[in-house]
Amino acid sequence: MADPATYRPKAGEIPTSPGVYRFRDEHGRVIYVGKAKNLRQRLANYFQDVAHLHERTQRMVTTAASVEWTVVGTEVEALALEFTWIQQYDPRFNVKYRDDKSYPYLAVTLGEEVPRAQVMRGAKRKGTRYFGPYGHAWAIRETLDLLLRVFPIRTCSAGVYKRAGQSGRPCLLGYIDKCSAPCVGRISVDDHRALVLDFCDFMAGDTAKFERRLTKRMQEAAAEMEYEQAARLRDDIEALRRATEKNAVVLGDATDADVFALVGDELEAAVQVFHVRGGRIRGQRGWVVEKVEDITDGELVEHLLQQVYGSAEETTGAEARDAVPREVLVPVLPPDLEEVGTWLSGLRGARVDVRVPQRGDKKELAATVRKNAEHALMLHRTRRAGDLTTRSQALREIQEALDLESAPLRIECYDISHTQGTYQSASMVVFEDGLPRKSEYRSFSIRGSDGDGARDDTQAMHEVITRRFKRYLTDRLKANDVEMADGEVAADAPEEKARFAYPPSLVVVDGGPPQVAAAKQAMDELGITDVALCGLAKRLEEVWVPGEDYPVILQRSSEGLYLLQRVRDEAHRFAITQHRRRRSKGMTASVLDDVPGLGPARKKMLLTHFGSVKRLKAASVEEIASLRGMGDKTAEAVVAALKA
Repeated sequence: MADPATYRPKAGEIPTSPGVYRFRDEHGRVIYVGKAKNLRQRLANYFQDVAHLHERTQRMVTTAASVEWTVVGTEVEALALEFTWIQQYDPRFNVKYRDDKSYPYLAVTLGEEVPRAQVMRGAKRKGTRYFGPYGHAWAIRETLDLLLRVFPIRTCSAGVYKRAGQSGRPCLLGYIDKCSAPCVGRISVDDHRALVLDFCDFMAGDTAKFERRLTKRMQEAAAEMEYEQAARLRDDIEALRRATEKNAVVLGDATDADVFALVGDELEAAVQVFHVRGGRIRGQRGWVVEKVEDITDGELVEHLLQQVYGSAEETTGAEARDAVPREVLVPVLPPDLEEVGTWLSGLRGARVDVRVPQRGDKKELAATVRKNAEHALMLHRTRRAGDLTTRSQALREIQEALDLESAPLRIECYDISHTQGTYQSASMVVFEDGLPRKSEYRSFSIRGSDGDGARDDTQAMHEVITRRFKRYLTDRLKANDVEMADGEVAADAPEEKARFAYPPSLVVVDGGPPQVAAAKQAMDELGITDVALCGLAKRLEEVWVPGEDYPVILQRSSEGLYLLQRVRDEAHRFAITQHRRRRSKGMTASVLDDVPGLGPARKKMLLTHFGSVKRLKAASVEEIASLRGMGDKTAEAVVAALKA
């Protein structure tokens, strides 16, 4: 562990301006991002006597090896830059919001020529308008099914849409009048987009306008004795009402607000938010927050608002107004209330009021949201009782069993998968602080010395470890070429992403002494001496270390063994997945594979354009040659291969 005094900058070097600072570890990895009204005053707090710091802050400053900062013009700019860097670097000592991306949204892809409504999860995409989040995907599909009677917009995938256009026949939804079928020209692209915008207005809360419009048309149809049309419009009105009634009215009809609640202790907290639009609850979202930094409830609320509204920076107009409401009701005011309010107002394009509800319906709703947060925290603790404690215990047991200097905070595990020596694949999975970090999983295709694969599993393991740590040494050299001295850096300073720049504390291989010996040989050849190594044999779950005649035996009930088993099983699962993918791809042969000069991109382009090999066989040389990137010789070779 580093002594903070070794990298403490001189007080006179640090400006007193607002800014954002980053702590990096010895490998250059960003481990903490923070903002400050006064950089000099804020950073001085980290370099006082370590014994006076909070336990988690102690861990951070002793793990760090350098600190750098960026000066910005205002505190609002610091708030925005802090969010950007937290999203970019995912620092391990910042607050972690788990389970956010599991919530489904109703998404409308306005960025496409013919927009589509669909269920969507994960990171938000530019040009797509989102409604929700919903508790369950089936709730979105049920609501969408009701509304397609009134707004028959496209919901099909790109493949279904294209096939319908090629065949001239719409899909089933087009036949039952739940899609206006722009694929076959029943409605123009412009008219379909207008229908989609009406759908978005309805979902945004402007419901009364459409009910009045349909009621007027129903009355006109009845007056003209078009009773079948009037009956259909009556059913459409009923569908709108049912879709609207699914969301309870909780506040005044014109109220747009997000209501937050926070319940927790020093280690973790549960957060809930109800999204109220037009007086109705349109969505609900929740997180369990692991407090890996010393933070107050007010600061936690500030980070929460960054998490929820940070992605709204890329939105404009109605989409921005949907994302950021007029009122943000919080349990505790953030410490930088004025700056947060200014930032949110800038995102919305209009004033946003951030406050704690004091009375009336809004206070009652806030109490309801808090009850949901309490229930979520209780459920989380029931499901993961002692999780933080057991993870720490597992890492400590592994440290003691393998006689390591410190707990293995980053564990990498490797496994080999093949079918009788063919399609040889290897996996690398990463666990940090006892939890999987899937963004850093990697897979390898085993080449072997002659390019036909490895002779056996030990040679394959030697190759994988060699390739991984060669990349580590290369990336480390690149990182060392970039000056990493403490001090001021530009906010937009370019930084190349080094995928293998961070070494593990412990390497685990799936296997016994032969696999461990192969991995050890590879590391010795590269001069890697600061990374611990062990193997986990499946039969008796023995832990083997290099150069030992007998294995290390962990108790069957020990948390350390459970963690090693989980890491090994995850590596095995990932290796099999990659192997099956390679095998499936290898067993799918095409008559176009042997055409000289025809690579994967042009093969895909041909099949996409003609739709099938059968249609491609019927095409002439001139038709094929007319496609972009296809010459006469290649077109002739394609025709010859298809006729052979």
